[in-house]
Amino acid sequence: MSPAAAAILEGMPDPRDLRRDEHDGMTFICAGSALLACYPSADAGMRNVAVAVLRQLGFGGRTVAAVMGLTENYVATLHNRALREGTPGLVRERGRPGKLAARDWEQAARWRAEGASDSEIARRLRVAQSTVFRRLGPAAVQEQLPGAGPGDERAAPGPEGEPGPQAGQPEPQPGGPVAPGPDDEPAAPGPEPEASPAVPEPGPRPAGELVPAGGRERSPGAGLARVAGGALPSRYAGAMLAHAYLGRIGAEAILAAALPPALARPRYDDLGLLTATSLAFALGASSAEGTKHLIPAQAGILAGIGRLPDPRTLRPRLAAIADSCDPLALQRQLAAAMLAADAPGLHVYYVDDHFVPYEGAKPVPKGWNTKRRHARPGRAGTMVTDYQGRAVAFATGDPSGLSATLPGVLAQLRQVTGPEAKILLGFDRGGSYPVTFRAIRDAHAGWVTWRRGKLAPVAAAPRRHWAARGDGKPAEVLHLADETVTIKDYGECRQITLFEDGAPVLQVLTSDTDAPAAALLSWLRCRWRIENLFKYLEASYGIHWLCDYRAGTQDDDHLIANPERKAARARLREAEAVLAAADRELATLLTTPDLSAAAKNKAIPPAEKKITQARDAVTAAKTALKPISAKLPASQVTPGAQKAILRTRRRSLQMVLRLLAAAAGHWLGNRLNDYLRDPDEYRAITRHLLHLGGTITRTPRIITVTLDPPAAPRIARALALLIEEINATPPRMPGDIRPITYQLAAHPPDLTTIKDRLPEV
Repeated sequence: MSPAAAAILEGMPDPRDLRRDEHDGMTFICAGSALLACYPSADAGMRNVAVAVLRQLGFGGRTVAAVMGLTENYVATLHNRALREGTPGLVRERGRPGKLAARDWEQAARWRAEGASDSEIARRLRVAQSTVFRRLGPAAVQEQLPGAGPGDERAAPGPEGEPGPQAGQPEPQPGGPVAPGPDDEPAAPGPEPEASPAVPEPGPRPAGELVPAGGRERSPGAGLARVAGGALPSRYAGAMLAHAYLGRIGAEAILAAALPPALARPRYDDLGLLTATSLAFALGASSAEGTKHLIPAQAGILAGIGRLPDPRTLRPRLAAIADSCDPLALQRQLAAAMLAADAPGLHVYYVDDHFVPYEGAKPVPKGWNTKRRHARPGRAGTMVTDYQGRAVAFATGDPSGLSATLPGVLAQLRQVTGPEAKILLGFDRGGSYPVTFRAIRDAHAGWVTWRRGKLAPVAAAPRRHWAARGDGKPAEVLHLADETVTIKDYGECRQITLFEDGAPVLQVLTSDTDAPAAALLSWLRCRWRIENLFKYLEASYGIHWLCDYRAGTQDDDHLIANPERKAARARLREAEAVLAAADRELATLLTTPDLSAAAKNKAIPPAEKKITQARDAVTAAKTALKPISAKLPASQVTPGAQKAILRTRRRSLQMVLRLLAAAAGHWLGNRLNDYLRDPDEYRAITRHLLHLGGTITRTPRIITVTLDPPAAPRIARALALLIEEINATPPRMPGDIRPITYQLAAHPPDLTTIKDRLPEV
């Protein structure tokens, strides 16, 4: 018996004493003296619920069938249906459907010829997929992409490197059998419905004409139905505001560049898939698997598709797209479009590393986790933001210092901004090394950072500078000493020292010789904008998710300390210690007053000979040390050492979609704050507005989004002004030619409207 049943029946007679009694049209189910269920005898739905409850309490299928007067097969069917579909699967009407007409099967044959899957045909005809297979026979060419097709949520193995079900957890099979309980016998399959009423299919339409209101139109070569018309409620209607930014930067062309040719994707509307995934991240989904917490139908219509795919469909499809494109090139195209739409006010960019821990069992290289303050396996991501706090470029790879990753990400930034654009990189002390300065200089860019270690002596006298503040407060008075210093292994650079109470407190090093000293210090202080970006990306967009825990292994070629050199250095230190002892011994001999001159003359030659031998040993130790490499590959030091290479393409593609969602939220937040004037809470308010409910109305010519007004009057006023600004240049949804207009509902939604937006229970 399960713990739940034991707790309910504690102190009662034997729980196996299950019985059913009827009195005055009511049925009572008792176990011992405990009443477990009571329902009208004529209510078949409540009877089914009672059967499912008894099975989940641990009573055997045979026992329940005998007490309830049902067959064991039907009890098993109800039990499986409750586990698979919940209460709706038990109380819905299940009459025997009528047979389909011949014209319906002719239409089904045409659908299959157009490339529709059997599961999609079964969904349209409202019959079982096996019925379609028996009637139409096997398909001549059945395209099977990893994962299930629309309307069929059966799991399928994804491409290499895609995560499957977690260890120890069976993959659920909607629509399939559920493992029987300990008291169950294998249930024979119930009778299959032969047919169901056909769904009327619209007749032929002129080329280019949209489906009438309430219908659906399949995009050419798409497996996700495009919503063409009708008024559809959605509790995520506020996320439609993101299309204002997507249309502003031309997201349709950017995402389309990542897709394979149309002939390679005949079943999926990949453009809608990528758009829906990005909007799901904007709504707070931390990963592709997190999209299962959204209502599929109400989230899918945000991108123009009928429903958001199940994660077992979405995950493999995103992997297939990532394998066929260059995610970093896609990100560079996104960044270039973003900067072109809203050019940065300054040429200042900030760069920093972000550590993503790895919890799997593969031998992934270790990096320093700044949050836990210890080294652990993981990946390192390097991010570049502009002065306004927008992500411009990123790179991912094995953990390493900023001085090693910065040159590579700078090359990507140069591809985004163009060869002639002026760049001033700001970063913290993690990259403040001459090797980094030289790499930036070679890329024809500038840099500004803090000095590492102790403050250097100041030769220039401090002077007063006025630094303007952006919060409306009076200008700040700074005492700065501006001078030119020489950095070893780099050359001359500019040094700015901040004085407080007559003493230096910090120093800034920079290659910029033209900008005012107060401005450079202010720009470097604004480096916290990239820290804020990391905070928001972690909290709201799941940037710390690894997305793929599988990895391939290869010989570990990263350099580690050579133990032979360590032993050689130990021999050198030992020889130097012997030489020092011999020198001290001779000095002691010469300065001892108790020895006579004859004794000293006799002892000096052996002491000098000992010193000569010690010097020869030191020379030999240095000669032996010189050709020994300081570091060697780990696989050479430890034969068989391996490291795991994580497959990062999928993570990189999801990073692009996350950054697109973050950029849209950033833009909306700034536009909203122009009217709201709440610098402390405008980001959180913007994220909450994306979850506003409303109605999305599609007509053949326009898409109208009616949003529920926010409860706070000041937010409602600011949103109304923002909507007026967006409607001045109506955006378009990727993959759709109709303009989108926005409006606020006159009154808050009533209880009936809210219930319409909730999923069925």
